[in-house]
Amino acid sequence: MQMIARLGRGALVAGALLFGAVPALAQSCGDTASGFGPWLEGFKGTAASAGISQNTINTALGGVTYNSEVIRLDRNQRSFRLSLDEFMERRAPASFVQRGKRIMAENRQILDRVESQYGVPREILVAIWGMETGFGANSGNMNIFRSLATLAYDCRRSDFFTNELFAALQIVDRGDKRAQDMVGAWAGEIGQTQFLASNYLRYAVDGDGDGRRDLIRSRADVLASTANFLRQHGWQPGAGYMEGQPNFARLRDWNRAGVYQQALALFASRLAQ
Repeated sequence: MQMIARLGRGALVAGALLFGAVPALAQSCGDTASGFGPWLEGFKGTAASAGISQNTINTALGGVTYNSEVIRLDRNQRSFRLSLDEFMERRAPASFVQRGKRIMAENRQILDRVESQYGVPREILVAIWGMETGFGANSGNMNIFRSLATLAYDCRRSDFFTNELFAALQIVDRGDKRAQDMVGAWAGEIGQTQFLASNYLRYAVDGDGDGRRDLIRSRADVLASTANFLRQHGWQPGAGYMEGQPNFARLRDWNRAGVYQQALALFASRLAQ
């Protein structure tokens, strides 16, 4: 999901700030790299006071620098201005339909289990998987902590991204991922269906039973967590998801952009044929 309407990738509903100290940090935001170092040191102290372990702070934020490329990308988001046909060609082309059907067959056992548990049809899950990262092929290779720290320091949406940065630290602190493995998209989305860190904390589940919630490498965790997100947002098992049907509104919870919702429903319907 990339605009902040695009930050819906598993995540548009960010919820309340995780820590009361966030507004104080937002007061020291900046529009250039010049104040980033002092801001980051202040953030580390706030994170420690909020209970994040020193080891996590050191491994996740040690050596993190301002990323001007992230700011450039944040200021130049245009994909949701496309028509439905243009958006489909870019994010759900005909080749993805055939590929998605093969992936559904290859992952039948996982999808049977997830669909039975959460009531979300497999074609919706696979359509999200395909539209977000090309079925896991393009999950991003940018350091999550560097991206989120840059966006948290930036004045445009400092509170929002400071919350996400705290959440990313918590993911490492609770043992789901190592700091060095936290790579993803430029705006901090994580994993094969691109969860924001705050929603990773809320909705990620252990789908493969290994004791961790790994949305980067575990297909079972990815699919179960995506289904859990939708079910927790009110998905009605057995109800339709096309425009005008009950579950179409749940696609908005995944991504606020209307063209994304239309494309997702259409892509899923083609996978189901």
